[in-house]
Amino acid sequence: MFARRVFPSLLSTSRTMSTLSRVETANAPAALGPYAQAIKVKGFVYTSGQIAIIPATGELVEGGIVEQTKQVLTNLSEVLKASNSNLNKVVKTTVFLKDMNDFVTMNEVYSSFFSEHQPARSAVQVARLPKDVAVEIECVALTD
Repeated sequence: MFARRVFPSLLSTSRTMSTLSRVETANAPAALGPYAQAIKVKGFVYTSGQIAIIPATGELVEGGIVEQTKQVLTNLSEVLKASNSNLNKVVKTTVFLKDMNDFVTMNEVYSSFFSEHQPARSAVQVARLPKDVAVEIECVALTD
C-alpha cells in the first residue's frame, strides 16, 4: 500500500513494453545471449557492453588492448548510430578492463573517440570478460 501512494507511476498498469524500443544493427556484433544490443526509452539509449568482435566475421579482432579498444568503440558507435544517437551524445560510459595495467593505453585510444565531448565514466577491473577479451564498454546516451 505504501508503494501505491508514494510511487503510483511505477505501479501503473498502463505502462507496457511498448515504451521500450529494442535496437539491432548488423554493423555491430549480435548479442551473445538473451539480451538486446541496446534499448531506447524516453530519450535515452542504454547499450549493452560491446567487446572486440568484428561484426562481419564474428571473430575477435587480433591484437592487444589498442586494437580491442578501437574495435569496441567502433562497435559502440554503430549501436549508437542505429539508435539515432552518436558518441557526442553519450552521457556516461562504463569501461570493464581485464587488467587495470591497460588503463593508460586504453585511455589513449578512448580519448581519440571522445576528443570533443568527454562523458562521465567509470573504469573497473573485472575477474573475467566474455570470450576472455581485455576490454568491454557500455554507455548511456541521449537519442531522438
